[in-house]
Amino acid sequence: MHIADFLSGSFAGACGVVVGYPLDTVKVRIQTQKQFSGIWQCVATTFSKEGVHGFFKGMSLPLTTVTLTSSVSFGTYRNCLQCLSQVRRGGTGPNTKLEVFLSGMAGGIAQTLVMCPGDLVKVRLQCQTESKRSGASMPKPKYHGPIHCLLSIIKEEGVMGLYRSALPLMLRDGPSLATYFLTYATVSEMLTSSGKKKPDWGAVMLAGGIAGIAGWTLGTPMDVIKARMQMDGVRETRRYKGVIHCITETARVEGGGVFFRSLGINYLRAFPVNMVVFTAYELATDVLQAGPDRAQQPRLGFE
Repeated sequence: MHIADFLSGSFAGACGVVVGYPLDTVKVRIQTQKQFSGIWQCVATTFSKEGVHGFFKGMSLPLTTVTLTSSVSFGTYRNCLQCLSQVRRGGTGPNTKLEVFLSGMAGGIAQTLVMCPGDLVKVRLQCQTESKRSGASMPKPKYHGPIHCLLSIIKEEGVMGLYRSALPLMLRDGPSLATYFLTYATVSEMLTSSGKKKPDWGAVMLAGGIAGIAGWTLGTPMDVIKARMQMDGVRETRRYKGVIHCITETARVEGGGVFFRSLGINYLRAFPVNMVVFTAYELATDVLQAGPDRAQQPRLGFE
């Protein structure tokens, strides 16, 4: 079992959160609140009303949980590759693209089991546009912080309320992480010089960025549905009965284009974040698996 991949994935996930969180806040607000008409208007409004802090609302819990979820996704992916290799070839020979795709999907599904509560809290806090510094006549934030938000959800909706977005999250992360890891493995292979088993660091960064864009291209529509279901009923009566109803109602009221409304911000965020994630992952794995044979071992995606 590749324990190092769980540890490296945890470190990589934390690095990705720090780099991408401000743009993630903008993305979530665009997806769930009609008052924001575009990326720059959302950025300007958030900064003028809430200051820099407005872009980092709710980050403490995701910073903790994403280290765990990233550990699960990378660790599951790497160990699934090993299992498939053992089953088909006795542990020898390269993995096929199908094996990479299936292992990535397994990693995406596995991570939803641990990320759902933290992701729900993150979205709820990100969508609080009220400021604690508002005057007496202005509405105050419903949640005072990550722990208060978590306890409030349990009190109002029960423990299962923390998993109300599990299905759309799984439908988003399963296919998108399968595409994500397959793209990384494919681009890395293309950029690896003949005779080498590893790409250089420039290729790792480029492949990571492209992989992030590919994953979000597939995952953005379901990401919109997930965010809307997470915010449904927070300030008003619930509108959606389930995933299918949310999809059909959203399309009926706002048109099909709404599912790609946040694609631009996802692209803007995905490249640098995943460039950092894969670079951090590879660096951490090099350190954790340092040894005389490490230099000759293939990187992520090749077995």
